[in-house]
Amino acid sequence: MGADCSGVTGAILSNVAVPNGVVMISPSATSPALSTAEDNGLFFRTAPSDARQGVVMTEVLMEEGIMEVAVTYTNNDYGKGLADSFQAAFEAAGGTVTINAAHEDGKADYSAEVGALAAAGGDRLVVAGYVDQGGSGIVRAALDTGAFDTFHFPDGMIGAKLEENFGSDIDGSTGQHPGTDSEGAQMYTDMVAGAFDATSPFTPEAYDAAALIMLAMQAAGSMEPGDYKDHIMDVANAPGEQIFPGELAKALQILKDGGEVDYVGATAVELIGPGESAGNYRQIVVEGGKITTAQYR
Repeated sequence: MGADCSGVTGAILSNVAVPNGVVMISPSATSPALSTAEDNGLFFRTAPSDARQGVVMTEVLMEEGIMEVAVTYTNNDYGKGLADSFQAAFEAAGGTVTINAAHEDGKADYSAEVGALAAAGGDRLVVAGYVDQGGSGIVRAALDTGAFDTFHFPDGMIGAKLEENFGSDIDGSTGQHPGTDSEGAQMYTDMVAGAFDATSPFTPEAYDAAALIMLAMQAAGSMEPGDYKDHIMDVANAPGEQIFPGELAKALQILKDGGEVDYVGATAVELIGPGESAGNYRQIVVEGGKITTAQYR
């Protein structure tokens, strides 16, 4: 189950998984480039591609009346892939991207990057980075210099650290990450029972990735990836009895008895194309220093 970030996932897929015939189901690698990677039918993901996230970001911003933005992205496969897919969608919808600039993680000072972003201008700064890396450095420098006071955060920036780092300083900022308010999502939250944040990005996707591997093994009657890889799409989609979080034992028995299952899980799993998530998103807004749910889409 994994890998996690897109760059590492691509490297492991090509250098380890494909040569050794190992199935990978990533809960969080979202780069559009992975859609066309040579995978011999071994790679799947429960998080949607950033090609989809770019469209959702566009919808959120335009519904907020934001038509002009500056974009900064972490200089890796995830950041560049997301920034490019967003710019294409935003401009196709009539928006303007004033600048689309990379930033490096691990720097102590981001004033130069923020200076360039401020000079280009925009109604909001889109930060396609990591909340525990340079993304937060960019936001801090932007706030300290008064360059921007509201931001738009894709999935890599959304988490408890965002609230801890900035609190109400970023009130009014928006964002989105994969998520759903489906029946399964609530069941998953109830199962977690406060042991950790069940709505944290990619947490339910990880549960579903592990479940799909388990169910595919049972459907194939084998733990060999070459045998069970062809069953992952079958257990993930209709037809079959719908399976929710906490119902894995029931699903395993159905498959053992020769029946079919449609794994819905915590994220309303539906795999399309080359084993990709069709994609649902939780839209957030920061209010009173807290990440709150605006809607699901």
